[in-house]
Amino acid sequence: MPHATQHAGTAVAELDSALRGGPFHLALRTAIAARGLPLQRVQHHLSRYGVKVGVTSLSYWQQGARRPQRPESLRAVRALEEILQLPTESLIRLLTESDGHAAARRTEARDSGVLDRLLAELDQPPDGGLDTLGHHERVRIGPRRELSGREEHHIVRARRDGVDRFVAVHQGDPGCAPERMSVHALENCRAGRVRRHHDKGVLVAELLFDTRLRTGDTFLFRYAVQDGTAESSREYVRLFDAAGGQYALQVGFDPAALPVRCHRFTRPSPTGPRGGRYDLPLSDRHHSVHLVEPRVRPGVVGIGWDWA
Repeated sequence: MPHATQHAGTAVAELDSALRGGPFHLALRTAIAARGLPLQRVQHHLSRYGVKVGVTSLSYWQQGARRPQRPESLRAVRALEEILQLPTESLIRLLTESDGHAAARRTEARDSGVLDRLLAELDQPPDGGLDTLGHHERVRIGPRRELSGREEHHIVRARRDGVDRFVAVHQGDPGCAPERMSVHALENCRAGRVRRHHDKGVLVAELLFDTRLRTGDTFLFRYAVQDGTAESSREYVRLFDAAGGQYALQVGFDPAALPVRCHRFTRPSPTGPRGGRYDLPLSDRHHSVHLVEPRVRPGVVGIGWDWA
């Protein structure tokens, strides 16, 4: 009997954690498991609410392969909250929060004028005068599941004479503190002025080349951003406004905080539907996953992961 009580307590704790932190599909899967309902029974209960959802759709929802988006699907989510005896709006809230992913937040910062104001303070024109030939990015997830930091290696080519700097933009996860972030020049550059906006979680920093490029000149440089100021991270994305060169993204996890699964995905726009999804195996020795885009196209590419 004590063993059964302990198991029930663990299940309740897992459900509470999933409902607080998400993502949606993990919360849904945990809630269904906690109630001990097979998907056929869940479907039957939904039909009693006048909502028709296939078992396959339910399976996709709890795996994270698809998301409820249509009005009928959102009606089903609200019905699931009652069927699974969950707090009102608990699943709907997770859907709404996960829609506020990093690329959408970057767009929000840009559309609100915050990013333009920060760039103007650094005398940075909208056209930085550089084409990207190669962009390799390494992201670190720390022992608290937080975005600990990232390192970037850029290969660029000047579109005009006189370009002597690159302006880096970093947006932290929700709840981050830009005033506690730092920028470090690693190779062929030095850190210049830094500007921050707390409410949007944005840091903007100059990387100075100490040379003036001529049209057609290429240049290589590396820098890093130290973050670690937010809570649990669930994805990292990169938004591209225009076509470009090669992009490689590697996400490494602290051995004390390993995800249960990782996947690559794309979006045609920051708020568009996810596509191009496939699982990424986590390396046993280095605890990392990666993706490579040989030639970048406009849109969003990223890596997401699920915590246990």
